[in-house]
Amino acid sequence: MSISKLLLPEFDQEMASTRKLLVCVPEDKYSWQPHEKSMTLGRLASHVAELPNWAVEALKKTKLEISPGERAFAAQSNEELLARFERNVTEAHTAIEAANDEDYWVSWSLVFGGHVAFTMPRYMVLRTVVLNHLIHHRAQVGTYLRENNIAIPGMYGPSEDDKRAMARPA
Repeated sequence: MSISKLLLPEFDQEMASTRKLLVCVPEDKYSWQPHEKSMTLGRLASHVAELPNWAVEALKKTKLEISPGERAFAAQSNEELLARFERNVTEAHTAIEAANDEDYWVSWSLVFGGHVAFTMPRYMVLRTVVLNHLIHHRAQVGTYLRENNIAIPGMYGPSEDDKRAMARPA
């Protein structure tokens, strides 16, 4: 079985779970942050929405160069947040599906301010930077939501909020 065929079911499942969480982010809480050194909820959710695009960047190029001071995507509304996420997921799915096994072993680098932050095979970029990194930040979004008393959907089974909703009489 090809690497793409192995990656896609997991990618699709994680993106579906991510979408369930992003839908819960309230626009009126975009500026909320748990600590002055933390990202705001809006910036964090925007980062999560952008991460699937890194699969496209990794599979279509051999490096991504980020300049200091470059402004990252910051959604101004839930509509913009979800539209960007959906577009990135669709494009990433297409790029993963089109890649052949040899494509995954080509080295890819993240370059920040002219300095190589890391170089690794594209497969590792998809596993660590796209999937693991996204799951990490998705969990942060869930924590931010919990801190604001916003119900959280389950990712790998029902959440406590899901269980409570299921236990309510009809």
